[in-house]
Amino acid sequence: MKLIHLSDLHLGKWVNGFSMLEDQEYILTQILHIVDSEQPSAMLIAGDVYDKSVPSGEAVQVFDEFLYRLVKQHLPVFLISGNHDSPERLSFCSRMVDASGIHIAPVFDGSVSPITLEDEHGQVDIFLLPFLKPVHVRRYYPDQAIDTYTDAIRTVIRHMDFRPASRNVLVTHQFVAGGQRCESEDPSVGGLDCVDASVLAPFDYVALGHLHAPQSLGSPRVRYCGSPLKYSFSEANHTKSVSVAELGPNGSLTLRAIPLTPKRDLRQLRGSYLDLTSKSSYEHTNRDDYIHITLTDEEDVFDAVGKLRAIYPNLMKLDYDNRRTRTRTDLESGWELPHQTPLELFSQLYERQNNQPMSQEQLQFSQFLIQQIWGEHP
Repeated sequence: MKLIHLSDLHLGKWVNGFSMLEDQEYILTQILHIVDSEQPSAMLIAGDVYDKSVPSGEAVQVFDEFLYRLVKQHLPVFLISGNHDSPERLSFCSRMVDASGIHIAPVFDGSVSPITLEDEHGQVDIFLLPFLKPVHVRRYYPDQAIDTYTDAIRTVIRHMDFRPASRNVLVTHQFVAGGQRCESEDPSVGGLDCVDASVLAPFDYVALGHLHAPQSLGSPRVRYCGSPLKYSFSEANHTKSVSVAELGPNGSLTLRAIPLTPKRDLRQLRGSYLDLTSKSSYEHTNRDDYIHITLTDEEDVFDAVGKLRAIYPNLMKLDYDNRRTRTRTDLESGWELPHQTPLELFSQLYERQNNQPMSQEQLQFSQFLIQQIWGEHP
């Protein structure tokens, strides 16, 4: 049985002030082409369909169109909510759309029943477990000691109805210990949301969502497919993909990753302003990509963002790497206020912030401004 595994679409997401919706439509169309060529038995979507619990109308329309095209291909879809989704909103009308082959995990009510598919090797039971916190599970199992995320997921799995003759697949959205995080994910404090991978042992394949880097944890059977697009510059070197899991007889597993090509990539450039604005530099760069530029000039370039966007229209982020930014000086101590003139104080502040003294021209201009402000004409 061939399963296509997706997660973390984050439809409606904005990155550094740029809407990603057009890029998301583009990548979903590419995924539909992969479905055409792969002819899978089902698609698993492991949460964070939307970027917000109350998604925009445009984001809902994009996902509605995606599901509609999957239904037209008669492809069963198994879908859960992630920590960014509202389980109540996502599962609205789920019992009615079941007939169309779209299976959406309901709001957790203490039990998880499998949905069964069949192939030439027998039955495959698919369990849909949305994002859960310990508090969600305690109310249904008051006699259990549920203090951690591991306790919560272990308790739910122990109460699942496993059939010995079936192959078992879990679709869930949690942070499993050992996973590599990215900047675009919600951080946790001290790893409190961590789930031990050992609790997932009963399954032949675990389709995980939550982490944006594609990765397997200890075994190909426990897999994060990653987000289909890059949502932070910490992911600039990632190769985004669709995971294809093929379950054979007796739970044997073959795993492949099909690379995805975005409409606009996230790219990082570094150099001086003159270097990055020279034709020899930018003619080899796809200037429509989303760009993070790090300037190495010692002096700030006036209106650098405006000037650079004339060349790189999707400039998302600009920062500097120079003596001023590499060294941080304590600005709180060491001041001798009673013994310094205003110009001396300002010069000292400038040097502490920029790690270099003011030039003679800067000193003269600062003195002129001080005299003008205080009404003391030279």
